[in-house]
Amino acid sequence: MGARVRSVVVAAASMALVVGVAVGVVSAQGEWRAPADAKAMKNPVKGAGNAKKAVETNCVSCHGASGKGDGPAAAALPPPKPADWTSAKVQAESDGELFWKISNGRGAMPPWKHLPDKERWEIVNYIRTLKK
Repeated sequence: MGARVRSVVVAAASMALVVGVAVGVVSAQGEWRAPADAKAMKNPVKGAGNAKKAVETNCVSCHGASGKGDGPAAAALPPPKPADWTSAKVQAESDGELFWKISNGRGAMPPWKHLPDKERWEIVNYIRTLKK
C-alpha cells in the first residue's frame, strides 16, 4: 500500500471516528429537562413586548418563522433538532423551564444569557402565543 493510499485510509478512519463520537455524544444527551428549581420559576413579565423582533433576529434561522423548528438552518443541524414551539410538548413546559432552556442552551442551541432577563421572559410569552 502506497503512502498516499495509507494517508487517505487513515484520514477516512479518523473522520469516521470523529463522526461516531459526535453522534454518540448527541445521542447521549437524551431528554432535555430543566432542573426542578427552573420549573418552579415564575414569569415576572406580562406580554411579549418586542419578542417577535428578538425571535426574528436570534431564533428564526433554526426554529422557523412560525416556530415549528423548520428554519433554514434546521436541516443541517445534528440531533436534537430545534424544538417545535407550537407542539403540545413545548407548550406543556412551564415558563421557568422555557426560560432556563433559552438561557442555557444545549447542543446546537446556543445559550442566550447575554440577552436581558426581561427579553428572555418576553420570548417565553411569545412562544405561548404560538399554541396550535
